[in-house]
Amino acid sequence: MDNANSLNETLQSFANVLKIMDELREQCPWDKKQTIDSLRYLTIEETFELSDAIVEKDMEEIKKEIGDIFLHLVFYSRIASETNDFTIKDVMDSLCEKLIRRHPHIYGDVKAEDEEAVKRNWEQIKQTEKGGNKTILAGVPRSLPAMVKAIRIQEKARGAGFDWDNKDQVWDKVKEELEEFEKEANAPEVDKEKMEDELGDIFFSIINYSRFIDINPEDALERTNKKFIKRFTYLEEQAKAAGKKLHDMTLEEMNTYWEEAKKK
Repeated sequence: MDNANSLNETLQSFANVLKIMDELREQCPWDKKQTIDSLRYLTIEETFELSDAIVEKDMEEIKKEIGDIFLHLVFYSRIASETNDFTIKDVMDSLCEKLIRRHPHIYGDVKAEDEEAVKRNWEQIKQTEKGGNKTILAGVPRSLPAMVKAIRIQEKARGAGFDWDNKDQVWDKVKEELEEFEKEANAPEVDKEKMEDELGDIFFSIINYSRFIDINPEDALERTNKKFIKRFTYLEEQAKAAGKKLHDMTLEEMNTYWEEAKKK
């Protein structure tokens, strides 16, 4: 299939989605009631479902979840068109303009030799678009989960040239924060607020270090979560098979099953 036919078929599929969206909005009792506000929580849920599918590397499920999110984007645009705020065409036109504007190394004469240069250019152009009225970190959504927010904060700061030179400096910072937390934890009078501050500093510095060694901390933590669930489930199953209850077992007994799970 040549590129022209493929593009035409894709455009036809997109037109079909828009047609179905119009029909649902006009005829379905549930779809007729939805607002941009009511869809927000459902969109968040769909995004996490896509994230789960990506973590599981389930391509069929990824395809389905992308479709669900795509439907929401079309839905938002349809609702906005009813109040003459914007249409799906406006959304697409704005997106194309932004992509071209933020990729001057492709559509202009700017040089960008690597990924870091592209990201720096992106952030600088983004700031220019905002007219310089907002700070560099203002673009980080307030409702992002804390770990994801920390990653974005660090990336944006790096885009502005505020960053460590190498990973050894960052690791020294991790050790410094660990020492400060230990000092607060062992103080004669424990100050929970100070401990919370220091613990937050540890998390932030470790996330920063993970960026320098090119490991996504969210993915790393999720791997550990799944590993713990798998081992704990094995512990429960083996205890049940032996006619025991976890609450009645000693830590040493439970650890025997835990070590078995690790070997498996």
